[in-house]
Amino acid sequence: MRLVVGYLATPGGADALALAVRFARTLEAEVEVCIVLPPDTGLPALVPKGGFEDVLAEQAQGWLDEALAMVPDDVVAHSHLSFDESFTDGLIREAVRLEAEAIVVGGSGGGLVGSYSLGSVVNELLHSSPVPVAVAPRGTRESKIERVHEVTCALGQRQGADLLLDTAVRASRAAGTPLRLVSLVALDPTFGSLRSDDDAVREHALEHARETLEIAKNALPEGFPVTATVVNGPTVEAAVNKLEWQDGDVIMVGSSRLSAPRRIFLGSTAAKMLRVLDVPMVVVPRDEPSEDIS
Repeated sequence: MRLVVGYLATPGGADALALAVRFARTLEAEVEVCIVLPPDTGLPALVPKGGFEDVLAEQAQGWLDEALAMVPDDVVAHSHLSFDESFTDGLIREAVRLEAEAIVVGGSGGGLVGSYSLGSVVNELLHSSPVPVAVAPRGTRESKIERVHEVTCALGQRQGADLLLDTAVRASRAAGTPLRLVSLVALDPTFGSLRSDDDAVREHALEHARETLEIAKNALPEGFPVTATVVNGPTVEAAVNKLEWQDGDVIMVGSSRLSAPRRIFLGSTAAKMLRVLDVPMVVVPRDEPSEDIS
């Protein structure tokens, strides 16, 4: 199992690397640290000796070496320097080439407030990646937690929820960590006319929670720790704030119904959750990734 890190020599890059190391320990995976440069920096013979492109490529390799030095001895890690017009496209190509299970990036950048502040590259990944994308909140690099503590799966009832549940179950089983299924009630438009009836909405959500709990139990070993809970509130942020979190937790969410098949598209609910969460978020594509990525 491989995890690709979209690395930059920044605090956000250090957060991404720290989260990847945590995941790698939990899943017995290898870490692939990647930096993507514009293609003209890959042609040192065409520029004067000591030119900017040469210096940049050499510096990038230095950053990769420094990143590998930060990886603990109990985690296997490799570095990759590739060239592409787009950092996002280059990172996706590397993930597909390496058959990675996920791309891990840092949430520090520009954009949202709170523990996450998504830059343009991370934002593009969250709207185009064919593999799950894990986003590390600001400060992950300072955590002493070595492994994932619990997986939370936020489930709606739109198309794609089955794949999200299956992915969360497989991740929890592989990691040996408890699984918590969460339904955010009164927030899912599929409730339609029921939205004005709080009791009907909650009962609808409770029934869905019971169904998903049974599905998860059937897919996990007997006695595996799995729970289902329902939270509601006037806003997404208010509902999410009712959940208890510990350092080492991770939340998994599905892609918007607007996403293309086999691609991620961060939905409005997940985007609002990012504003108040300080645990890593993993966004899962609508369908299984395709091997034909162009």
